Amino acid sequence: MRKIARALLSLSDKTGLAEFARALADRGVEIVSTGGTAKLLKEAGIEVTDVAAVTGLPEMMDGRVKTLHPKIHGGLLAKRGDVAHERALKDHAIPPIDLLVVNLYPFEATVARGCDFDACIENIDIGGPALIRAGAKNHASVTVVIEPEDYGRVLDEMDAHDGATTLDLRKTLAAKAFARTGAYDAAIASWFSGALGDGTPQTVVIAGRIAQVLRYGENPHQAAAFYRTGDRRFGVATAMQLQGKELSYNNINDTDAAYELAAEFDPEVSAAVAIVKHANPCGVAVGSSLAEAYAKAFMCDPVSAFGSIVALNRALDEQAAREIVKIFTEVIIAPDASAKAKTIVAVKKNLRLLLAGGLPDPRASGLAFRSVAGGFLLQSRDTGSASDLDLKIVTKRRPSEAELADLVFAFMVAKHVKSNTIVYAKNGATVGIGAGQMSRIDAAQIAAWKAKDAAEHARLDAPLTQGAVAASDAFFPFADGIEAIAEAGATAVIQPGGSLRDDEVIAAADAADLAMVFTGIRHFRH
Repeated sequence: MRKIARALLSLSDKTGLAEFARALADRGVEIVSTGGTAKLLKEAGIEVTDVAAVTGLPEMMDGRVKTLHPKIHGGLLAKRGDVAHERALKDHAIPPIDLLVVNLYPFEATVARGCDFDACIENIDIGGPALIRAGAKNHASVTVVIEPEDYGRVLDEMDAHDGATTLDLRKTLAAKAFARTGAYDAAIASWFSGALGDGTPQTVVIAGRIAQVLRYGENPHQAAAFYRTGDRRFGVATAMQLQGKELSYNNINDTDAAYELAAEFDPEVSAAVAIVKHANPCGVAVGSSLAEAYAKAFMCDPVSAFGSIVALNRALDEQAAREIVKIFTEVIIAPDASAKAKTIVAVKKNLRLLLAGGLPDPRASGLAFRSVAGGFLLQSRDTGSASDLDLKIVTKRRPSEAELADLVFAFMVAKHVKSNTIVYAKNGATVGIGAGQMSRIDAAQIAAWKAKDAAEHARLDAPLTQGAVAASDAFFPFADGIEAIAEAGATAVIQPGGSLRDDEVIAAADAADLAMVFTGIRHFRH
């Protein structure tokens, strides 16, 4: 047990500060404080000793220097009961500090607001992290609080233990404190690398704050949790869940995949719907309304759509909501939803409705990570968009305007399907998707088979691939893939090009009277 007799309070976020400080004062705790914190407490009628009165020096250099002084850090770092440390405190008239309450300059928020370089630099806290690390190191004697949510825990322990805190609490708070300073430094390092345009910095630190402890991971025997980073990208991390069970690990993963895909399509141009299962789309479409787009996307694979994730690029409206709730759906994610739509979805108690507040920018830079044994891989986000590319027509037949629009659409979808993939599309909708195959011809054949199955389900006379176009996420190594696409009834192909056998592939397309365009970029997704 360590009794709290003296506290240092220095906060940027002053939420609940006056109430907490008054509670400390009522328990006989002497309060030392800095600048704006001291001013607020004095205005609240709480007795405070200014740090300047302790150090003998005023705050200086625009507040950059105020607590960096032996009379502060000595009071935090001195080991209680250690003869030499106690003697040093006495010889240098350094009163010990038993409770440290500090949070940091809002660096991450400053960056998120898009402030300029100098403003971001000025919001890098120096004294705060130094105080936190000192107090947390000496947690055997010092209680360190970095968040208002822990004020009550400290007061409860003081009340239970005659003004003292337990070592267990101090250890817990110290661990939280070190995690905070580590995350803070990681945010600064990441921002600095971005400011320098360094895509592969010498050292990378990933930091996140827990948002949800999950029931389990991909499988019930795996522990899991969801963490938010400082990346302000609309999606699951920014979403407000209006209803339904808590999201699972697989729900979050699939919802992220679905929303990133839906966001590829400009909501000002057309409504878009992506239906995703196990991180792969089973139907994607654009239309004049969400309801139309959903119906077209659903037709691609109505069997797999059962228990899927549905992502929208516009606010969920009443008409679309009525269609989506007709079958069992795990999650709907959209930028927003109308009041009528919310009421319709509310009938399905287990259906999660997430409102993300906006769409992620498919062209925005960012980093993607993947763990491997003993390390992790880092790459920049795939920001390539077919609508930005200078497409090269390589066959004798040129694609029609309608074919070209579907080719661009299909290639945008292929970017979000696991490799190897072939995507068939017609009239702004996928009609067959072959995902995650070891060979490209298998992907082409599976996509055609899925399209045939969907046509039979809809009781259509002709396969959905008849008159469709096809997209390949990477080049065709052999002509057999093109032959399979032609056999399925497709009329045009989009692919990156770049194979050693491009001439053979182009010749096969010409022989089948297919139009083919090269993009010059591929979209591997593993």
